[in-house]
Amino acid sequence: MAALDDIIERVRSASASGTPLCIRGGGSKDFYGGMLAGDLLDMRGHSGISSYEPSELVVTVRAGTPLAELEAVLAQQGQCLAFEPPRFESGQASVGGMVAAGLAGPSRASVGSVRDFVLGATMVNGRGELLTFGGQVMKNVAGYDVSRVLAGSLGVLGVIAELSLKVLPVAPAEATLAFECSQADALRLLNEWGGQPLPLNASCWMELDGQGWLYLRLRGAQAAVEAACRHLGGERADAAESAASWTAVRDQAIPFFAEQSGEQDLWRVSVPQTAPALSIDGAKAPLVEWHGGQRWYLLRRGHAASVRKAARAAGGHATLFRRAAADEGAQPEGVEAFDALSPALHKIHVALKREFDPQGIFNRGRLYADL
Repeated sequence: MAALDDIIERVRSASASGTPLCIRGGGSKDFYGGMLAGDLLDMRGHSGISSYEPSELVVTVRAGTPLAELEAVLAQQGQCLAFEPPRFESGQASVGGMVAAGLAGPSRASVGSVRDFVLGATMVNGRGELLTFGGQVMKNVAGYDVSRVLAGSLGVLGVIAELSLKVLPVAPAEATLAFECSQADALRLLNEWGGQPLPLNASCWMELDGQGWLYLRLRGAQAAVEAACRHLGGERADAAESAASWTAVRDQAIPFFAEQSGEQDLWRVSVPQTAPALSIDGAKAPLVEWHGGQRWYLLRRGHAASVRKAARAAGGHATLFRRAAADEGAQPEGVEAFDALSPALHKIHVALKREFDPQGIFNRGRLYADL
């Protein structure tokens, strides 16, 4: 394609001159990670679905394709991206950005992460070479699985050109149950239910008007969902209203996220699902997802050390997901978006970066300051 040829030529030229490039799709996740820097490499012109085999549950799509466009095509066949990638308020998310960011929605704890659905990828490395990894089936990898390494890499390794993704049928039945309970009780219940043969798909605990509520989404066969509803109890929510609510949770369009003010940072804390409620100075009640594994906190600036200390003590890590509005476009000194890597992991990251992008032209500083 002419668009891909232009991308390759841009990369070769940038490599020869040492010019940094900022790889960008729809821009829906510009806030995520380190600061944007370098000449814009707009991927939106390289779009479209290359192939789609509904019977094989696989779709191959160019990186600049709008996520909404891909999901509409899948919906026509009763299929979906089961990990529910967030689209955020702009609605301009691209498929390449979806994989580069590696973000998943409410069902992540039950169905898997973005990388679990990446079967293959075509990318342009820092030398301007077009490389292909993986394929269109699950058992196609020998050696290092580069296609899945791209998930969450934020474009520091190269330009994602095309992706083959596993898709799944839409579940035949769904129900949402609501339970009035504290955060501690919600975590206890989720751990109990997780050990039972229940069609758990997503969960969300939050405080509303000072009262804690746990929302549980069940998906699967009609008989399994109905049996689980009878077993668990709770208040069954209206189907249409709950579907809209889960979409809003996925896209961070619920009031909890809207409360982020100009002086507050949004932190994502990833911990084992069995971790108890965390004690973090200055934090109000969090929003808890993924059966306890993902917890969102709104904190005034200056709490990076305390939230990361609490996350590590619980066996997890903390990400500065979205900076306070006052800090957008800037990075407070000493505060990176992502928690520091261990020396061994950092060595691997540096080696991968050097191998794929020897001139260091791609998305400098988006993942870590030295990558």
